Amino acid sequence: MGLFSRFKRAVTANIDSMISKAENPEKVLNQLITEMHGQLIEAKKSVALAIADEKKLERLYNQQIAQSKEWERKAILALDNDREDLAKEALLRKQEYDRLAKQYKEQWEAQHSAVEELKGTLRQLQQKIEEAQRKKNMLVARVKRAEAQKKVQSTITGLDDTSAFEAFDQMTAKVEQIEAEADALNEMEKAKQEEDTIEKQFEALEYSESSADILLAELKARMARLEDQRPPDQKEDTNNSGSG
Repeated sequence: MGLFSRFKRAVTANIDSMISKAENPEKVLNQLITEMHGQLIEAKKSVALAIADEKKLERLYNQQIAQSKEWERKAILALDNDREDLAKEALLRKQEYDRLAKQYKEQWEAQHSAVEELKGTLRQLQQKIEEAQRKKNMLVARVKRAEAQKKVQSTITGLDDTSAFEAFDQMTAKVEQIEAEADALNEMEKAKQEEDTIEKQFEALEYSESSADILLAELKARMARLEDQRPPDQKEDTNNSGSG
């Protein structure tokens, strides 16, 4: 199974599990991104191991080439010393290392191709995770916007409740009644004060007028009594003096 396939299977399993239990979308998305980063780390480890294997095969190949050259040098040395038997033995050893070098080269080249493919896949994974991060941010923003709209709509729905408006209407009527009663009491108090003022004015007039009449009547009565009590001659003198 390829690296990408393993990554996709692991992430898909986690997605299905988290979505089935999803209550908080933002939390699920953050957890999903964390899971993807975890899988990416594992993928990087796999690629690192593959690169290490490639380096090992390259090193083994170079070792076989070095050994082949060494036995070739020994074969030449043997011929220089007229030792064809040793030269043949050295050439056989060289042939064995050439065979091994060929095998290691084939494995190394195959591993190199695999590593390059894994590196490309790893870059794709990195790009997909970066894209997922951007999408996550947009989705979180959409979730928050949707939650805000839901909350506002819920508030509006609550305000649309008939009982709430009826309560406001009842309170409005109650306040208007209290205001009307207060206005009525105020008007009654003003009327009473005006009536009291008018009555007092008339009482003052009546008191003033009746007092003068009584005093005048009493004065006239007193003068009449005095006149009746005078001797006749004084009455005549008074009358004469009055006439003169």
